[in-house]
Amino acid sequence: MNDIKRTHTTARMSKIVTCGDLVYLCGQTAGGSDATDMAGQTSEALRRVDALLEEAGSDKSCILTALIHIKSMADFAAMNAVWDAWVPAGAAPARTTVEANLATPSILFEVTVVAAKR
Repeated sequence: MNDIKRTHTTARMSKIVTCGDLVYLCGQTAGGSDATDMAGQTSEALRRVDALLEEAGSDKSCILTALIHIKSMADFAAMNAVWDAWVPAGAAPARTTVEANLATPSILFEVTVVAAKR
């Protein structure tokens, strides 16, 4: 297990964990940003995914799986509009989307991804 690397680690979690050629990200939200609607929160969270994947030696074309939590399925179309514009053509990951109560009432979107390194 010597090839496990944790980055941005606190007592509770790591933002990035790599093992071999795989990159695991903790859930990304727009928390702390000014984004208040689904489109804005989705865009900000995906921007954060991009930055963390880049730091780990990967990118969105290498995402294998995505687990998406949204506060309300009423926002499913708005979230998908941003997601569809963000995912590279031909590189859609295996994806699950569920409706969930998130950490705070203001959070509408959270995504967790697993990617391969470039």
